[in-house]
Amino acid sequence: MKPLLILTLLATSAGASAMSAGEYVAKAGDCSACHTSPQGQALAGGMRFATPLGDIYATNITPDKKYGIGSYSFDDFDKAMRKGVAKDGHHLYPAMPYTSYAKMTPEDMRALYDYLMTEVKPQAVENKKSDIPWPLSMRWPLGIWNSLFLQEGIYQPQTEKGDEWNRGAYLVQGAGHCGACHTPRGWAMQEQGMDQAELRFLNGAELDGWYAPSLRGLNVSKDDLVALLKTGRSRHAALSGPMGEVVTHSSQYLTDSDLNGIATYLLSLEALPNDAKPTKPAAGAMLSGAQTYARYCSTCHTPKGEGVDFTIPRLAGNLTVNADNPQTLIRVVLDGAQTPVTQQHMSYAMPGYGWALNDQEAADLMSYLRGSWGNKAEPVTAEQVGKVRAEIKK
Repeated sequence: MKPLLILTLLATSAGASAMSAGEYVAKAGDCSACHTSPQGQALAGGMRFATPLGDIYATNITPDKKYGIGSYSFDDFDKAMRKGVAKDGHHLYPAMPYTSYAKMTPEDMRALYDYLMTEVKPQAVENKKSDIPWPLSMRWPLGIWNSLFLQEGIYQPQTEKGDEWNRGAYLVQGAGHCGACHTPRGWAMQEQGMDQAELRFLNGAELDGWYAPSLRGLNVSKDDLVALLKTGRSRHAALSGPMGEVVTHSSQYLTDSDLNGIATYLLSLEALPNDAKPTKPAAGAMLSGAQTYARYCSTCHTPKGEGVDFTIPRLAGNLTVNADNPQTLIRVVLDGAQTPVTQQHMSYAMPGYGWALNDQEAADLMSYLRGSWGNKAEPVTAEQVGKVRAEIKK
């Protein structure tokens, strides 16, 4: 079946044989990430999301008839998934990535519906109301938002591309909704691009206290990218934070064929041109940072930032170290990091050093990291560190 876009056909392949077709789609879409709150029941909602207008909460998507989606017909479900309109007619907030799910095939949508209705345990957990005050809480303006930003229609294969590229594009743009985190937002919180035709698509974005780096122009091999998605680590890199959770709950369950498709697609995306020359860190900051690095970091990451293969990430050329926005790097230095738990690996943890470093010392350390071993990123300021430190304490 050209170009092999239907997820349901893969649920019986290696790595997914224990899943139904619909559960595989749910894993690919990482439904549990948003619809299962900490210490909550599976898919019963309650996860909090901060927005500029106030907090909203994910809903119960178990087949409970009172609080969940048990009374939804397939057409009701399909409309909510593709158009962001609930059964009773109210508009969903676009924190629910229906703008991406709109690209899913009918077969995948039906499989997901069948899974949620027949395999998921009903949970009588009441949905939480948003904290957005009236009149900002009125939903009818979201209809206007949809008319401006919702692009309807399932994914259309690019005939000039191969099956593997198209498969990856379908997963990234559709069920995987990678753009929800990695694409910058516009004035109305819309994603500034839904596919590779828009240069800002997957070009990096700040989200919920983290920075999801650009996925364009990745300097990584295909095998290493597949390894990161499957296990959370490769020879020279490791994932943590929100992306680590994606690996734990979603991408580790995808077939090797699908992971290769995703890697092929992502590696085809060119980086945006950037002629800006980064500011060189001050000599004093580099000296201070080098001393701090030698004291706290060099034992594990080695004096030249080479790391240890498959265990300690390399800092030279590291995506997080060199990101345009240093927010995630700051969080890791201050609060530590933990690699995801997967079927292949136990988790490794790096301690945080916020207790030992003041804002200026931490800034100097990161400026040293971003200006050494061939890294050429902007220095970090004490003000940036202070802002992230305050967010961590909330």
